[in-house]
Amino acid sequence: MNHVLIVDDEADIRESLEAILHEEDYVITTAGTAAEALELIRDADYQAVLLDIWLPDGDGLDVLAAIRGDVSHFPRPGAPEVIMISGHGTIEAAVRATKLGAYDFLEKPLSMDRTLLVLRNAIQAHHLREDNQEFARQLTKGSITGESISVKALRQQIKLMAPTNGRVLIFGESGAGKELVARSMHAESLRRDRVFVELNCAAIPEDFIETELFGYRHGAGPGGPNQPTEKRGTFERADGGTLFLDEVGDMSLKTQAKVLRTLDEQRFYPVGASTPVHVDTRVIAATNKDLEEEIARGNFREDLFYRLNVIPFFVPPLRDRKEDIPLLAREFLSEFGQQYGRPHVEIADAALSALKQYHWPGNVRELRNVIERVLILNPKAQRIDTKHLPMLVQRTEGVSQRTEGSASTRSTNGNREEFSTLQPAREAFERDYILKELDRCHGNVTRAAESLGLERSHLYRKMKALGISTHD
Repeated sequence: MNHVLIVDDEADIRESLEAILHEEDYVITTAGTAAEALELIRDADYQAVLLDIWLPDGDGLDVLAAIRGDVSHFPRPGAPEVIMISGHGTIEAAVRATKLGAYDFLEKPLSMDRTLLVLRNAIQAHHLREDNQEFARQLTKGSITGESISVKALRQQIKLMAPTNGRVLIFGESGAGKELVARSMHAESLRRDRVFVELNCAAIPEDFIETELFGYRHGAGPGGPNQPTEKRGTFERADGGTLFLDEVGDMSLKTQAKVLRTLDEQRFYPVGASTPVHVDTRVIAATNKDLEEEIARGNFREDLFYRLNVIPFFVPPLRDRKEDIPLLAREFLSEFGQQYGRPHVEIADAALSALKQYHWPGNVRELRNVIERVLILNPKAQRIDTKHLPMLVQRTEGVSQRTEGSASTRSTNGNREEFSTLQPAREAFERDYILKELDRCHGNVTRAAESLGLERSHLYRKMKALGISTHD
């Protein structure tokens, strides 16, 4: 629930605001002095503060300055939004409050309707700011892991091209890390303080893709009678920031034409709207398809290709940078070890060698899924060995060892130690095979069922029996 602090020297105002806001499901704390307010804000988290300018022991604007700018007193990044209130409001006071970071300025006597509206908007702004700060922290922590020549070159290319406004087209196989490249581009761009919006074009049905991109007005969307009266599309939400169009090669020709026009004019008409929306959005697109081949087949517009392909990037598949596999494996092991309360799990050199010998058709995403799966299925293991790895990886290691003249029984013996009968071995193979297909279909169960030749309900039952969730 949202926590609001009311700071006013008049007890009647504190009590009336507290009663009204309680009815709106806010958690309320009150203070009558500047000193009490500063103490309360140091000791608890608030989403918003209603702050009077005139206080018996100080100026409310000084309290505002402390909340918004004094990091020695308020080191937390989630400082509350501050709404100033005053019975003696002046233009000078309102201007100063705005410069100090106040969200809004309300004059007494307070209009409850306006107060509730401003408070609601302030809390929404607070949550959005927190989300953006958290996302910025994730971007700061995240990086493209690897010391291979191709990854070093990719990082250098990002560093050179990110500060420009040029459109980017990222090529690479599914799971290779195209989204990470897009996020890194945004994090190092001049738009880093603005929003990053992602849309997977392959995951949105054709009937919905247009409203996802451009939004709609006055209930013109395809969602039925209970839909909202309007919706902002991804182009509008990304205004001033970056829009990442993943799997852009899966767009229909009709949608491609509208995207092309938007890129040319930097404006568009939401569905059902009579006036255009102007945007300043940098577009980064990605695809796992050969778009020149798609153009030749008539599936992709050549003019859109050239609009998007201002700065081309290529993300190498994991099999072409196998020297990065140990770094990635340890990074994922640390990530999931922290997540599942097992921060000290290690991985044996033999297991890393087996991972390096596997061909990784699902690329980095598949490696990440494998590490998570190994931790989940071996909750007591403090050291990940070859026997803990999936059957597909173990078989690859066995083939490699036989090719190099090693004993052919080594992999077989390992399997006998793990599976005493055929049934668990078959279940392990089925689980790996289904997970691999789900990964290839980006988690789309319907598409995976079609690929596997199964009814959707049958695949769901099989997944449940094998302990597979749709989030694996």
